[in-house]
Amino acid sequence: MSHFSPAAPLEKQSSPNRWCELAERVLGGRRLTRQEGLDILQCPDEELLELLAAAYRVRRHYHGRQVQVNFLINAKSGLCGEDCAYCSQSAVSTAPIQKYRLVSKEKILQGAELAVAHHARTYCIAVSGRRPSDQELELLAEAAAEVKARWPLRICVSPGLLSQKQADRLKQAGVDRINHNLNTSARFYPRICTTHSYQDRLATLEAVRAAGLEICCGALLGMGEEAEDVVDLALELARLEVEAVPVNFLNPIPGTPLEDVHRLTPQYCLKALCLFRLAAPKCELRMSAGREIHLGPLQPLGLYPANSLFVGGYLTTSGRAAEEDFRMIEALGFEVVLDGAH
Repeated sequence: MSHFSPAAPLEKQSSPNRWCELAERVLGGRRLTRQEGLDILQCPDEELLELLAAAYRVRRHYHGRQVQVNFLINAKSGLCGEDCAYCSQSAVSTAPIQKYRLVSKEKILQGAELAVAHHARTYCIAVSGRRPSDQELELLAEAAAEVKARWPLRICVSPGLLSQKQADRLKQAGVDRINHNLNTSARFYPRICTTHSYQDRLATLEAVRAAGLEICCGALLGMGEEAEDVVDLALELARLEVEAVPVNFLNPIPGTPLEDVHRLTPQYCLKALCLFRLAAPKCELRMSAGREIHLGPLQPLGLYPANSLFVGGYLTTSGRAAEEDFRMIEALGFEVVLDGAH
């Protein structure tokens, strides 16, 4: 794993040249400071293009013109006892969603076929609930092993909290990566969930890393957090050296406690993507759920800091047609990564 040295403070100036200088520092191996992170989120709108150019310089250095496509199956929906305020599947949600137990292995294999059809490099299998039962985990492990035997896909499982034994079993089955989002800072976390803690999530990430699995861990923006919370999360993910960072933008679903929260602007979302790119320069940065709502026609600009997308929808909400995303990628002069097994 790489290690970064602390950066000197970003010089306060009213020139967009500061973003170019910051990109140079990041490419030189310097870790982003908290103040620099706040400066990014507070970037004047008239400097946004310069900030995007700086983030793209870093993205291009590590990822070239490539875009990684991810396809998601919601393998178990609802029926969750946790009280996450943002989630339509939680115990406190009254959103009219489908609720079903873990699907069969055959359904998971069908999802893998769809992932291949959508040119996905990574197949993501999400399971609602606090943590998987032993029986659920074994089904996931068996399905993952069969997917790996049939298709050149990378597999990411989002199972909730994991013990070390469970993480080891998924590694043994051929799973490449575990998704377990921190979502926000340690300070703000009790505001969005009380049935488990930020530390519980960190313990799962530690188990995942100890098992030799890659970590996919990201953010959910727009829940009422402050800029400091977003920066602290970005720096935490940099410290953990996670391989993938999905940045989600709150979709205030009716029936959830956060249904009336509307705080995001397209410009802020773009600045946040730049923050996560400059904080974790080598990561697979994914422009994730809510991008269609909050970025709207500015979505193409999001691929200057980000190098990854979900296509085909999310957990309980649909995205736009995959064909639109592929047209966007092509229009930008980017290319989809197809070597899923590597």
